[in-house]
Amino acid sequence: MNMNRIRIVIFACFVTVVVVTLGAFTRLSDAGLGCPDWPGCYGFLTVPNESHELSAAKDQFPHLEVEAEKAWIEMIHRYFASFLGLIILTLACLQLFKKQENKGPNRHYYLLLMLVLFQGALGMWTVTMNLQPVIVMGHLLGGFSILALLVLLVLRLKHSSITAQVPRRTAQVCYVALFVLVIQIALGGWLAANYAAPHCTGLPLCDNSQLFSWQSLFTLPEASATYEFGVLPFESRVSIHFTHRVWAIITVLSLLIACWPLLKQQQSQVIKNSAYLVLVLVTLQVVVGAAIVHFQFPLLLTLFHNFMAAMVLLAMVRLCFFVSLAQKIGEKYATVN
Repeated sequence: MNMNRIRIVIFACFVTVVVVTLGAFTRLSDAGLGCPDWPGCYGFLTVPNESHELSAAKDQFPHLEVEAEKAWIEMIHRYFASFLGLIILTLACLQLFKKQENKGPNRHYYLLLMLVLFQGALGMWTVTMNLQPVIVMGHLLGGFSILALLVLLVLRLKHSSITAQVPRRTAQVCYVALFVLVIQIALGGWLAANYAAPHCTGLPLCDNSQLFSWQSLFTLPEASATYEFGVLPFESRVSIHFTHRVWAIITVLSLLIACWPLLKQQQSQVIKNSAYLVLVLVTLQVVVGAAIVHFQFPLLLTLFHNFMAAMVLLAMVRLCFFVSLAQKIGEKYATVN
């Protein structure tokens, strides 16, 4: 039964990767408002294409024109997100009605279910509030959080012990590095939500970095009929992008500081391999980020940058899991002895 549960969770991880990638593609292809209503599209469960459907859509949304390509991008994203929700609901129900002797991380399943329900609400508000940046960023972080929790669930189901000990200080540095990485992902989400990517050119920092100011950085978008393509002034978007790049340097240094002691001192090959994976992925992510700026923000490369952010997060979650497990086992061993 446990192996079947693990297979379902792993499948949910792959579906979540697809959902997160489709969400990024929807945002980058400007298809976030491809369907102006929710959960359907112009009042239909699929994109309207028949003459009577188009006529009904025109009557209901007279100020809008049905763009089939963008609408399908948005609806395919919703279909996969709904499928993911059903998988997580199934997992929660299986855990709720499991036999008494089957122990497992109960709260983890229910947290996932609550998070996916809230993520659905954020998806609705993203459309009904016309891409309000705070909601869009929250929606992106929600997708990453679900993916991280699913991977963590797989690890918890598969591993209960490890032959390693990690000092508390080293473990704490890893947790801080993970927190720094989450902030960087949030900054990337805020950048994308405000369409600030092309406002900062040049490497390694912005050519127009002199426009940076703390005041413009903390400027929130004013009320608008739609937030598509961004409403913040140029200086604010430069400041957002500039901060994302500076924090990227801090993130890389934090991950290096966290991983280096594990590579030098740790005897466990699992922890060493996990640390190597983090460093390889973050190096690739830096190269991809530089290439995006150099080639002037091509869609596919930017999409890959979003995907790599998720992979770096998962690699760091995996490392922190093994470090935490080793630390707990070390403390338990010390207590027994």
